[in-house]
Amino acid sequence: MVINHNGRYKSDRRTLKRLVILRSAAGVFRRRGYDRAGMREIADGLGVTTGVLYYHFRDKGELLYFCQDYSLGRMLEEGARIRREKGAPATRLRRLIEAQLTCMLDELQGSAAHLEFATLPPRLLKKVVAKRDRYERLMRGIVSKGIRAGAFRRRDPKLVTLAILGAINWTIKWYRPDGGQSATKIAREFADYLIKGLA
Repeated sequence: MVINHNGRYKSDRRTLKRLVILRSAAGVFRRRGYDRAGMREIADGLGVTTGVLYYHFRDKGELLYFCQDYSLGRMLEEGARIRREKGAPATRLRRLIEAQLTCMLDELQGSAAHLEFATLPPRLLKKVVAKRDRYERLMRGIVSKGIRAGAFRRRDPKLVTLAILGAINWTIKWYRPDGGQSATKIAREFADYLIKGLA
């Protein structure tokens, strides 16, 4: 696993291959559920042997950790960029919501592994929870600034943030890449709906 000095994944060949595996695993997780999905089934979906799969991931738990760590790293990086941008709070929150949904539904193909983090070993779980907390604080900061600026209704920023994240995360339960809605359209419409509730 190649990570740069900022703790972010480089776009090297191995990481790209691991993402291909994760996208294939996403389909198996949707059909079978994370607990019942097996490495052989994931390998069959890719048309490779389990040996190829085990070359990239020691086990299903490592695949789960990669899903969590990669997606949270991407969202934190994108969130930090959005937070630095100038513009109305609603515009920045919209960009953050759309970026998260695009990452989850397009890059990760709606992988259920994004939510199944509680089964990780304590050492890895601690790292994932720390990143999730950082991302929640980042989004809450944007919401809080919008409330202080009068762009959003006066509400508890933490509850608002948890409601937004809950709505976004639940898309994994029903999203299908071959469904009638593209990830881009879902991201745009969710952002419209969630931000209108704050206006």
